[in-house]
Amino acid sequence: MKFRNLTGTHGGRIVLAAVPVAVVATVLMGGVANGAVPVSFAVSGSQFQISASQLDGTGFSQYAGVTNDTAGKPHQVAIANIASANLADLCQSVVTDTPLGKVGLLITAGGGGKPATATDLQIGMTDLKGDSTFNNIRIGVDASAVKTSHKGTAGDFAQDADSLKIVGLQQTAWSTQASVFTLTGMHLQLTDGTKGCF
Repeated sequence: MKFRNLTGTHGGRIVLAAVPVAVVATVLMGGVANGAVPVSFAVSGSQFQISASQLDGTGFSQYAGVTNDTAGKPHQVAIANIASANLADLCQSVVTDTPLGKVGLLITAGGGGKPATATDLQIGMTDLKGDSTFNNIRIGVDASAVKTSHKGTAGDFAQDADSLKIVGLQQTAWSTQASVFTLTGMHLQLTDGTKGCF
C-alpha cells in the first residue's frame, strides 16, 4: 500500500508545536532508554524517515490533511492514526543542514524481539511502503466518521480498520506524535547525514 505526494485536498488541518529537530534529541535523551517517553515531534521544515521490520496496530484510520512547518508553510499529508502500535526494529532518521554542513540524527529501538510501542499514534506522511494486511477495513468512509478518536473533515475520503500489520515498513513523514512512545533498547546517534533508515 502506497501514499505518494498527495495534492489538491482540503483535509483537516493539524498545527503541531514548533520544536526544532535538536530538541527531539534532547527529549529522547532525557528519558530512560527502556521507559515510557512522552513524545511530540514537530514539523521542523525537514521530512524524516521511519522504518520497521513489522508494525502491528489496532484502531487505524487514514485521511488527507495539511500540516504546517515552523515557517508557517503548509504541506499536504496523509494522516494515519493508530490507537496502539508495536514496532519491531524501529528506525527514525533525519538530516539537517547546519553552518558546519549536514548533520544526521539516527534513532533505533525495538530490536531483539522487544518491539517499541506507541499509544495514540498519529503520523503526517507523504510516502508509505510495505506489505500490508488490514482486518475489517472500510474504504471510502467519510473522514468525519472514522472509528478512531482523531477524525478528518466531513466530506473527505477516508478509510479505517480494526487492526493492521505492515511488514517491511518504509515511511517518509513530516510529523509523528504519540501519547506515549516506549523505546526499548533505544540508541541515538549523530551522523554525517549519509546514513538513513532506508
